[in-house]
Amino acid sequence: MNNQETNHIYPIFDRMLGRADKEELLKQHGLMIWFTGLSGSGKSTIAIALERELQQRGLLCRILDGDNIRSGINNNLGFSAEDRVENIRRIAEVGKLFVDTGIITLAAFISPNNEIREMAAGIIGKEDFLEIYVSTPLEECERRDVKGLYAKARRGEIKNFTGISAPFEAPAHPALSLDTSKLSLKESVDQLLDLILPKVIKK
Repeated sequence: MNNQETNHIYPIFDRMLGRADKEELLKQHGLMIWFTGLSGSGKSTIAIALERELQQRGLLCRILDGDNIRSGINNNLGFSAEDRVENIRRIAEVGKLFVDTGIITLAAFISPNNEIREMAAGIIGKEDFLEIYVSTPLEECERRDVKGLYAKARRGEIKNFTGISAPFEAPAHPALSLDTSKLSLKESVDQLLDLILPKVIKK
């Protein structure tokens, strides 16, 4: 197959409006804010609060988290090592579509190791990917136990539970670390706004 044939396997891409067109319409730049951390660390809580602050500034956002992904596009996946990788791969592919449409995308997933997060960043594009480590200690996450998952994991009712029976690998160089046992929700969101707003507001 020659290069000309290869370039036109998907000719619709030649006719579709591009990312720049979408960003011009929205007056913002697309960006992926990827929250990683233990269950109960505060990832989704921060993402929800951040979404509201960005919305108030006229910026279009979309939150992706376990509840809206596992019940839909990934409802056929379990929690084996292979399924966890596929879960993140699909999330990253969906996230890329949002980012390429100029939408600020907030992804809140445990994503427990650097390899899996590197895969996500590679799919989305590292220039569009901000890794946020919600570094709340295990003891605090377990004390909160908002879904009762740690108690079940301690009883052996949940296998391969991150932080108890499966490891969590902290990011080596996150764009920002937030320990919600020390920072208030407002303090966490304010730090995020300082980081994000210069990158997403279209001049």
